[in-house]
Amino acid sequence: MTNPKDRAAKLRDLINNYRYNYHVLNKSIMSEAAADSLKHELTQIETENPELITPDSPTQRVAGRPLPGFSQIKHSSRMLSLNDVFDEAELGAWVKRITKLLPSDTKLEYFMDLKMDGLAAALIYEDGILKQAVTRGDGFVGEDVTANVRTIESVPLRLRESSHHADFLEGRTEVRGEIVMYKKDFQALNKQRQVVSLPTFANPRNLAAGTIRQLDPQLVAARPLQFHAYDVMREHPEEVPTNKFAYEALRSLGLVANSVATSAHSVKEILNFARTWEKKRQKLPFNTDGLVVKINDRVIYDQLGVVGKAPRGAVAFKYPAEQATTKVKDIFVSIGRTGAATPVAMLEPVVVAGSTVQMATLHNEGEISRKDIRVGDSVIVQKAGDVIPEVVRPLKELRDGTEKTFEMPKNCPECATKLIKAKETEAIWRCPNNSCPSRAWKTIQHFASKAALDIEGLGEKNVIALIKANLVKDPAELYNLNKDDVLKLERFAEISAGKLVNAIKAKKQPDLARFIYGLGIRHVGVQTAIDLAATFKSLNKLSNSTIDELSRVEGIGEVVAESVVEWFSRPSNQKLLAKFEKNGVKPQKSHEVSGPLLGLSFVITGNIDSMSREQAADKIRELGGTFQSSVGKGTSYLVVGENVGSNKLDKARKLGTKLIDEKELMRMLDKA
Repeated sequence: MTNPKDRAAKLRDLINNYRYNYHVLNKSIMSEAAADSLKHELTQIETENPELITPDSPTQRVAGRPLPGFSQIKHSSRMLSLNDVFDEAELGAWVKRITKLLPSDTKLEYFMDLKMDGLAAALIYEDGILKQAVTRGDGFVGEDVTANVRTIESVPLRLRESSHHADFLEGRTEVRGEIVMYKKDFQALNKQRQVVSLPTFANPRNLAAGTIRQLDPQLVAARPLQFHAYDVMREHPEEVPTNKFAYEALRSLGLVANSVATSAHSVKEILNFARTWEKKRQKLPFNTDGLVVKINDRVIYDQLGVVGKAPRGAVAFKYPAEQATTKVKDIFVSIGRTGAATPVAMLEPVVVAGSTVQMATLHNEGEISRKDIRVGDSVIVQKAGDVIPEVVRPLKELRDGTEKTFEMPKNCPECATKLIKAKETEAIWRCPNNSCPSRAWKTIQHFASKAALDIEGLGEKNVIALIKANLVKDPAELYNLNKDDVLKLERFAEISAGKLVNAIKAKKQPDLARFIYGLGIRHVGVQTAIDLAATFKSLNKLSNSTIDELSRVEGIGEVVAESVVEWFSRPSNQKLLAKFEKNGVKPQKSHEVSGPLLGLSFVITGNIDSMSREQAADKIRELGGTFQSSVGKGTSYLVVGENVGSNKLDKARKLGTKLIDEKELMRMLDKA
């Protein structure tokens, strides 16, 4: 078991290194979510072992020291950071702690706002005129960036006259807020840089921070920064009685303060607000990873005081991270429906993007070697596309010598058949045994999946139950099932057994394209299956096709053609097709594709908000168009969403493919 003292020391070093790179050098060595996860672990260790808390611990300070190049300004009062809470239990514990410190009859009201991912700054106004702008720096001392901030259009150089807050136009008024770059502006800048072959920026937060620290205000003026205020301070605190009042004053004085900010009277109301904006945050102009919750009454807020770096009266409620850190307990090999032997990491349970992750793909033997992932490693995990958990990289700095290197097994862990590689250049080992138990249930589940034959009731557990009971060995044997057979299984009663048998019978005349996809031929996805069905019209013609004939189909290259021919030439697959025929399964010629998008092909890169990629693909096909996974010579449009990579964009530009945005795609779909 790792010694808490050693673990805490390693965590402190790693987090301090991250914070130096992030805050001082504006360079990200890991995602903020991963760093938050490490910091949360350190906080827990220090909470359980208070004697391990050191003055230089990342939990005891706000941020890195200011950059040289600007004059340093001492803040009128410390710009504090906030402690994080990650779920309902931790939020409730915070409320319980502060309630104990207040008189028993105190009625608490909370004030909530979205937590913006930008650069914190303070604007000082004297008699309503902007005199100085200072970055947060280390909380005590920041950098004078007045000349740069003056170029931000959303920062008023003179506070707006306000009859309700006229006092704020006299004397010193300090406004605190966040300098951010909107997502659309960030995307536009990166697209401009791609056109002239310049490296793209990593994320809006780093770009905003880097921009405001430029020594040339003209460069700053050329980049569309925004300032969102979240606090206003006066010499006499009673002039700002509540945080709600502060927001009203800010807006009245001509500053941007988030309009969604609101008050709450219970943990339940706070959570409702959090859940609402977790779902809607993709549509916000700026990035957010949670919300800030404060005691609304500023007298009570001040009475609660400060502990270390953070006020007691406020917390940051963080949304489920898309990345987190955990430990690799073991590595095992999973056999897929095509025989692919994929290494999988068994993890200490960790919440990523709202769900508990206990396993993550390691892709293949080469990937493990390249990333140097070992059993016992602390690792960063994420959900690729918010679906499949994967290990991003190990945190080698936290190794203690007990970690073990993984070795790929020589034989299949399911059936003991020797693993092979079809080609020396292939990265993946495979089990060649078509009867391998692991391959069997995954093949049947794929055949019954929504994109294939869409047989209701044939999920993973039911398929495994059928195989264990020796009722089916392959997809064709599904059509031999009767209700009495299914009733023998514990999972089924009279009605559910009847429903399953009827659902299978209803798919005896499946659409040819769906049937081809359901066969699970390597490299044949949904669109390829549609193209094959449209070209060959029948399963018999497809099964007798040659590599040359297949290669002439638009979008099908040599690799796919070889895979199709190889699948149909295999004796075991010929027996499977004969069994389908014997059991009365007759795939029907796919309907002729028609519609307003006929002849047009689409590829999507990046994220789109209006619908999922799968829904967009279905809609395009429904209207007669073709949905492709990669850009080719025949691609009509590349739809460019948010957070795009450069590969598809570069290829599209070389081929002259027309680039459109999500709005244009939706217009085409709606118009059609």
